[in-house]
Amino acid sequence: MSLRLTLCVGPSPTTLSARRPIRVPSLYTITQRYNSDIAVHPRSSQPIVRAGLTGRSSVSGHVVTVFGSTGFLGRYLVNRLGKKGTKVVLPYRCHEDEKRHLKPMGDLGQIVLQDYDVRNYDQIVDAVKYSDAVYNLIGRNYPTKNFNFEAVNVAAARDIARACAETGVPRLVHLSALGAQEGSTSQFLHTKALGERAVREEYPTATIVRPGTLIGFESEILSRIGVFRKFLPVVNHNQQIVRPVDVADVALALDMMMTEADSEAQTYELYGAKPYTHQDIINICSNVFREKVNTVNIPKPIMKAVTGLLQYWIYPQLSPDQVERMFIDQVPSPHKNVKTLADLGIEPRTFELTVLPYIRHFRKPALNELGLDPKKARTFGKHPSY
Repeated sequence: MSLRLTLCVGPSPTTLSARRPIRVPSLYTITQRYNSDIAVHPRSSQPIVRAGLTGRSSVSGHVVTVFGSTGFLGRYLVNRLGKKGTKVVLPYRCHEDEKRHLKPMGDLGQIVLQDYDVRNYDQIVDAVKYSDAVYNLIGRNYPTKNFNFEAVNVAAARDIARACAETGVPRLVHLSALGAQEGSTSQFLHTKALGERAVREEYPTATIVRPGTLIGFESEILSRIGVFRKFLPVVNHNQQIVRPVDVADVALALDMMMTEADSEAQTYELYGAKPYTHQDIINICSNVFREKVNTVNIPKPIMKAVTGLLQYWIYPQLSPDQVERMFIDQVPSPHKNVKTLADLGIEPRTFELTVLPYIRHFRKPALNELGLDPKKARTFGKHPSY
């Protein structure tokens, strides 16, 4: 009896017509790599060499830097990139426990964690100089003793864009906010608009992304309703109109922008399928909890004064600027050159159909397996002002 060992490197020769098998008698079956297997980036002229099939153990050939990866949206984007075998550089300035969840999102050596200070320009350059795409997801809902809105939303955005331009990064995607407008009564929205202008001055072909209210497991608005459902302070009588969008849809859109040629120098506004008032959001959450959410309306000056005293806590539930934003409706831009999820072929999901898994843990244990009340669910999102 004779024993024959066959070792296959890469996919089976019968599955890929672009590769021709070379047979070494009685020993190995390997595949030959052709020029068609190597892609060249149109702007950087650098080869993108892929290896393996698909998945985290493959290599996509892309190197991507994600600023703000430890935030809400960042972890979803890093997971999508790591799932395709992309090498992801993650600059961070947080504690070890706040970034360790990012390590298993890619194979060994594919998640590169780099300690940096956003005020140190040389460290920013070190983080982007080997990348063919950079995402700037840095943002702040409230000022701190170290960083105000101007430092985070304008100065840091300008430095990242300048570093990308100087090092020749082919693609930059900058995260802004839906409703960003210069002169807004909200300092967050005002500085986000200034940040957009700063990025375009330094990197004219940057892609600007303005998402609506993000909905997911770490969503601030859902957590606030769930934690304070027995006594929830609100303002503006819950009449603010918001455009909630699932964070997974936004992460998918950002992932597509890396290779979508038509997304260069474009502005995207990413929002959900339909608008809701803040009261609609509370009613839907109440339906999921199967208990009433008790709200009490607080006058604006009082709420801003109280949150002003509390905003320098480690994790404040609200800041004065967030209170101000609760009086500003999230309205999409009327300009025709602004693109949406539909331009990327993504159909956004409605809030009431996606919220259940995100807030199920706030229920009483006996109600854990119940879904939405279908009779009440049909009345959501029908405010007369829409």
